[in-house]
Amino acid sequence: MDIKNNFSLKNYNTFGIEAKAKRFVAVHSVSDLKSILEQHANDKKFILGGGSNMLLTKDIDALVIHIDLKGKKIIKEDDDFVWVESQAGENWHEFVLWTIDNNFGGLENMSLIPGNVGTTPVQNIGAYGTEIKDTFVSCEALKISNQELITFHLQDCHFGYRESIFKNEVKDQYIITSVIFKLTKRNHKINISYGDIASELAKNHIVKPTLKEVSNAVIAIRKSKLPDPKELGNSGSFFKNPILLKTDFDKIHQQFPEMKYYEISETEVKVPAGWLIEQAGFKGKRFGEAGIHKNQALVLVNYGNATGQEILNVSKNIQETIFQIFGIHIEAEVNII
Repeated sequence: MDIKNNFSLKNYNTFGIEAKAKRFVAVHSVSDLKSILEQHANDKKFILGGGSNMLLTKDIDALVIHIDLKGKKIIKEDDDFVWVESQAGENWHEFVLWTIDNNFGGLENMSLIPGNVGTTPVQNIGAYGTEIKDTFVSCEALKISNQELITFHLQDCHFGYRESIFKNEVKDQYIITSVIFKLTKRNHKINISYGDIASELAKNHIVKPTLKEVSNAVIAIRKSKLPDPKELGNSGSFFKNPILLKTDFDKIHQQFPEMKYYEISETEVKVPAGWLIEQAGFKGKRFGEAGIHKNQALVLVNYGNATGQEILNVSKNIQETIFQIFGIHIEAEVNII
């Protein structure tokens, strides 16, 4: 395995931030990963997946291990369901398209989300009314301290809104190497009730959509709102939608009756962070080389040569302004490094 020194990470993060890794190695098998971890047991390590959910604000003074494990396969199936295993380094969107090409249902609403399969359980990624936890069966993860391969089942992962055990209780202790999903082979549960999917399908005169047509609708919507990271550096949604206790929300709602919201339980309400940011006047604003996308206020962008610190400063400005106006704290969804 070739370990490179002073290695540029510009092409390994979707923000396109220029930052250097003190040392860098790409691993293509679990055995290679075990070897690297064993050989460098006492070294500082930084695990890098698809680079889609992070903002680099400095050089990485560590051995950066890029997880580049490839492969996907059917591990079992019956008349109704199929269990599919994907290695962690597979591109998420390409994996979703592969499932759709095979008429396997469950992931179509999460088309075009950037990143790799291995990081999807960490965030419990989701879009348009679906989340990873809806189809997740288990994942295999390598314990960094002793190179033991552990299986985490659905109930072990403590999934929440953009949350999991990998972001909390066992943060930085494991590297996910593969994920198993249970998908439908027939009687697909088509979900078009969230966001603009129904109107996008109606625009194309589609009444009974297939998995592919739902995926195409999601792709069209995302492309209309979200910039391609290859053309304009970004990490998708930068902020989480805040979840408020209904009692707190009711007081704020009296002051701002036009505020959009979704009731998620009898006691909790979700407020769209994009709406808050837009109302605060940030949508489309530019601060030097960093800014907020003109079509989607949730997306912070690098216009070419922004530093991670400049983008972080913009995000802090947004957070402080939102709190001043609405009394609501919005959290970053992106990991700040």
